[in-house]
Amino acid sequence: MPQNSPRLSLPFLQPSQAQKHVTHNEALRQLDVVTQLSLASTNASTPPAVPDQGVVHALGVAPTGDWTGQAGMLATWLDNAWYFAAPGTGWRAWDESTGQMKVWDGGAWIDPPVATQNMDGLGIATSYDSTNRLSVRSPATLLSHEGGGHQLKINKAGAGDTASLLFQSNWTGHAEMGLSGTTGFSIKVSPDGSNWTDALSFDPTTGIADGAAIQASPEDITPGRLMRADYGYGPGNLLGPVSENGGVPGGAVIERGSTPNGDYVRFADGTQICTVTLPATGCTNADGALFASGAAVWDFPMTFATGSTISVSGGGGASNRFIGFDAPTETQVGFKILATTSDATALAPTAIAIGRWF
Repeated sequence: MPQNSPRLSLPFLQPSQAQKHVTHNEALRQLDVVTQLSLASTNASTPPAVPDQGVVHALGVAPTGDWTGQAGMLATWLDNAWYFAAPGTGWRAWDESTGQMKVWDGGAWIDPPVATQNMDGLGIATSYDSTNRLSVRSPATLLSHEGGGHQLKINKAGAGDTASLLFQSNWTGHAEMGLSGTTGFSIKVSPDGSNWTDALSFDPTTGIADGAAIQASPEDITPGRLMRADYGYGPGNLLGPVSENGGVPGGAVIERGSTPNGDYVRFADGTQICTVTLPATGCTNADGALFASGAAVWDFPMTFATGSTISVSGGGGASNRFIGFDAPTETQVGFKILATTSDATALAPTAIAIGRWF
């Protein structure tokens, strides 16, 4: 029969063997070393100066002193001498120096392999549950790049489901951002976790923004709301064609232009101002106590609104001249230049008409 057991190499008692207790005690000694194995250290290289009875060290690749030549062995101090035993592949031991379980893989003591696929859950410094299968309690969480960047993906099964980030205070939700019941990105806020307001959302096709944080109409001047480009005014639409719909401005604030009949300015509120420098003329025709130019007509550079009140005024070109106007229409006004003395000098009069374009 064999002399030793196949796995732990324990010495067997042999037939007619003398001093059987020696062999039996040797087997017990070896069992005492390897059973419920606990290591004072792993990868040890230098024997302690005063070792304790029964202490076990897992030796490294280049031990020295009394351990020389025993690389990878288990060194146990027994009865004032070192006892060496070879670990078997798959043996488990508790590393007292690190407070961790170790496994002998045939060449080194390693951390036990951990299954990371299809785990029921994972709690880091906290507990997970059936809903929060990944739970982390930490001052911060770092997700860093591997190569050129890093993406954090939150996927949902269908368009009507939710894929979002929920921000809580004392376990009550107050802000949520993501795809909440649609495929459009939105930001929601809540004062109590029950009543929610869509503060900002984006149409997934056009990218146009909407929500309670956005101006709802041109008349909406709610404090704190963001102004829409088509409802407000800035450098891009302060000057340009004015327009209106039902009395509500829809274009730029100021429109300025010229025609052969003069210059005009239109404002978004409906005000229109037309100006002109009229052809130079003299005043030699007798007109009662005054002298006048021939009668003429000023066709406005832009038409005024039908039925609006139009105010026309002007200057005759000199201190002794003035302009007399007929009642204006929406498109023109008749006039002639009057002077207190006969004067054939050709002077250019000016005129201004103020009214509304809608």
